Amino acid sequence: MLEKKGRGFEIAKGWEDKDIHLPIRKTKYSAGYDVEAAEDVTIPSFKLGGKPTLVPTGLKAYCEPDEWFMLVNRSSGPKKGLVMANSIGVVDADYYENESNDGHFYFQFYNMMEEEITIHKGDAIGQVIFQKYLLTDHDNATGIRHGGIGSTDKI
Repeated sequence: MLEKKGRGFEIAKGWEDKDIHLPIRKTKYSAGYDVEAAEDVTIPSFKLGGKPTLVPTGLKAYCEPDEWFMLVNRSSGPKKGLVMANSIGVVDADYYENESNDGHFYFQFYNMMEEEITIHKGDAIGQVIFQKYLLTDHDNATGIRHGGIGSTDKI
């Protein structure tokens, strides 16, 4: 299922001809890889009970089986009124190339400003940081992922 590649980024299926840029680190000691929006998205002003707006990246990421990656907001996001609906996104190694959406990851935002905000294609919207994880002594997880966003609840 997960071929031996290490870690990195690829263009998700269906986005190959959309001029998607692979994330890069901007400085030598940056922890995060900067991610751009794959298309223009307008985020309405927050309303109680409203759903977050998904901003597509056109990307999928792969990592070692004992790793995961987090999606984090840029430090300028809240200054612009954008907060991530889930604070950080936790993406497991087996999300890569899942049958539901090929592993395409999105950022989920709420807009805390009074007016709508438009994110434009190519705007930096967040960062990806790769991490290792540890197991407890009695871990016995055997489930297999069968979908995309939110699918670990369905195993």
